Amino acid sequence: MTMKRTMLTGLLACMMALSAFAESQVKYVFYFIGDGMGVNQINVTETYLAALKGKIGIEPILMSSLPVVGLVNTYSATNGVTDSAAGGTALACGKKTKNGAIGVLKDLETPITSVADWAKKSGKAVGVATTVAITHATPASFFGHQPNRNMYYELGKDLCKSGFDFFAGSDFHKPYIKEGEPSLHQQAQDAGYTIVKGYKEYEKKGRKADKLILIQSDKQNEKLDSEQLPYAQDQDKNDLTLEQITRAGINYLMSKNKDGFFFAIEGGMIDWACHRNDIGCCINEVLDMDKAVKVAYEFYQQHPDETIIVISADHETGGMAMGVGPYEIHTDLLKYQRKSIVELKWILNEQYKKAPKKFTWNAVEKQLKDLLGFGAGINLSDNQKERLQNRWKAIEKAIGENNKIEDRINDLGETCKHILSEVAMISWASGGHSNGYVPIYAVGPGTEIFQGRIDNIEIAPGIAKIAGYEAE
Repeated sequence: MTMKRTMLTGLLACMMALSAFAESQVKYVFYFIGDGMGVNQINVTETYLAALKGKIGIEPILMSSLPVVGLVNTYSATNGVTDSAAGGTALACGKKTKNGAIGVLKDLETPITSVADWAKKSGKAVGVATTVAITHATPASFFGHQPNRNMYYELGKDLCKSGFDFFAGSDFHKPYIKEGEPSLHQQAQDAGYTIVKGYKEYEKKGRKADKLILIQSDKQNEKLDSEQLPYAQDQDKNDLTLEQITRAGINYLMSKNKDGFFFAIEGGMIDWACHRNDIGCCINEVLDMDKAVKVAYEFYQQHPDETIIVISADHETGGMAMGVGPYEIHTDLLKYQRKSIVELKWILNEQYKKAPKKFTWNAVEKQLKDLLGFGAGINLSDNQKERLQNRWKAIEKAIGENNKIEDRINDLGETCKHILSEVAMISWASGGHSNGYVPIYAVGPGTEIFQGRIDNIEIAPGIAKIAGYEAE
């Protein structure tokens, strides 16, 4: 009799727990993707923060401090090393595909739906945001269906047809005009989207829009031709930031549907910094994404039983490793890098164009000192100084011949980035992707399913299971 009573009590407790879970089902989903963010991109960032405090070890950032931690495999259906299209599709749709394909199977014809689609069909408000163009591979994986990631115009049309509530990024990827057809801006407006440019304009009129696209202002987009927001190191007060985008997205999605939302947010330029092997820039992009995670975490703290935050990456970029042979590392020296290498090249080229006669080695050396810390915090070896001097001699020759001056200035920038990695003792395997593990971090009800080692196609269905979406 006692055993029967115990079994009955246990069964009732289980049923009550299941009932309680059903009643408190997750309403708010944040899905962060750090493009190119492998485990070492996180590790170097935390090592850098510790070094700034004069200690060996790590200073944890928020995302890696979340209670659920795992490792994710990233290979695609056709390649051991994925690209962002196949990687993004796996993360968004829960299915492997061919490198280069967006939202279709590896036959390049069969369309597949994403977790954002499943959320929309479940009656949730949906947002997709990024620090790059909103038709780039990773964000496009949530709404696009094209055999080639470079079909930006077609992906823009897919965006307009998606019916999602909120988009944000630098802009559509140019060109967004095709002969004989309306511009993507016009098609978006025809589909009911209000386009607001910059955070101030969002605050003025964005909240009243039926559907919204938040992009960088025209003036701020001039320099980078709408393909990306500036790197975190290079932003000024008028630039749109991922932190602002996240705040705007939460505010807007909550106003659209208090019963729940799904919000995908990409830190897209971690990947770009690592493609360029720009270590200081990489660290700052990880920290920039962590600021956006903090905004989501503030929301989670207000709605802990109804919110999940899931953070992962489509692949690792650069094959970055901490160490070059000697058993030491000097990431603290990266504090002297004030601008990205891309920005350094632009500054030097503009300096030459504006005053070619004043473009001397002393003028260049001053920029390297002010922007990178060369000779002012970072002591260069004789070999490193010689390499910089050789680059300058090539620039002088190009100026004398009035040929390929910009290329030679850019070569100097390339040498600078290699020196920064050398002094910090960071090594890179390539300028491309690797098959290294990427992390997954999570917090919120049910997210323990992401603990341990998983495949990237398990994340979207896992989110759907927790949030009560019907996966397709």
